[in-house]
Amino acid sequence: MVGPDLDEVAEAAELLADAIIETPILPLKSARWDTVLPDCASVTLKLELFQQTGSFKARGALFGLRGLTDDQRRVGVVAASGGNHALAVSWAAKMAGVNALITMPEAVDPARIAGCKALGAEISLHGDMAAAFAAMYAAADAGRTIMHPYEAVHMILGAATCGREYALQAPEIDTFVIPVGGGGFSGGMAAAIKQMRPETHVIGVEPMGADTLWRSLAAGSPQSMPEVKTIADSLGAPFALPESFAVAQAYVDEVVRIEDHDMLRAMVQYQEILRITAEPACAASLAALTGPLSDRVAGRHVGLIACGSNISLTRYAELMQAL
Repeated sequence: MVGPDLDEVAEAAELLADAIIETPILPLKSARWDTVLPDCASVTLKLELFQQTGSFKARGALFGLRGLTDDQRRVGVVAASGGNHALAVSWAAKMAGVNALITMPEAVDPARIAGCKALGAEISLHGDMAAAFAAMYAAADAGRTIMHPYEAVHMILGAATCGREYALQAPEIDTFVIPVGGGGFSGGMAAAIKQMRPETHVIGVEPMGADTLWRSLAAGSPQSMPEVKTIADSLGAPFALPESFAVAQAYVDEVVRIEDHDMLRAMVQYQEILRITAEPACAASLAALTGPLSDRVAGRHVGLIACGSNISLTRYAELMQAL
């Protein structure tokens, strides 16, 4: 079997229950959504942006930190991230009393750097995401334990607890639309959802400029991006990796791609209707539903996820200038 089974997911959820929030769901059925949404039977949004540290990443990060050996705890951990995973690992490391080094791209939102430092993490900045990953592996060579943002059993299991939770909260949903970074989140969520309800359809969403999983599924093996170019830094994985790819390949039914301007439009819709200041990745599910999926979901019960929202007002305003 590829990925976690339902017993493992349930056990992980129980182990995290003391610290992880069961995030709420919201039916998008007010009159203000009528001119935005396509003709679905229903649309539900899971507000995972209300999770610890503002994203789903807290689930897997805490699960991973709690699984360290004593020797690993003494040396510390390292993680490469453009923001959400960085904050999650910083928080989980503080909870566990473990030193964390976070390697980040230089262009990351300064608010995310400040957030990690406030949680006690050490930060090193690098030219781009690929360079940040290289620095992570170098720190691992020096002894630190890698807290990988997606290629790790604990991250896939953490995502699976979110999928299980959502499926239990909204049993009517027959189509889930999930943002894709490296594939661990979409694959983990899909693994739980599809085992619980095999008839559901799970759709991953990637930016055109970071369509690593789309390329990998088309090729039948993990692929690398020649260049990542998207405003959604949380979705900007430069390569797919074997374990997370295998889980996504097994359970994600398809991947659709969206443009950056689709996410910007969805960010505005969240702000105007729900007063949510969404980062681009947070808006990806809505962008896909109102974009490439709009003519395919008639009569369907659709589940979206607002996966995280760690963005400064300064960065948000900068992005809005592109509209």
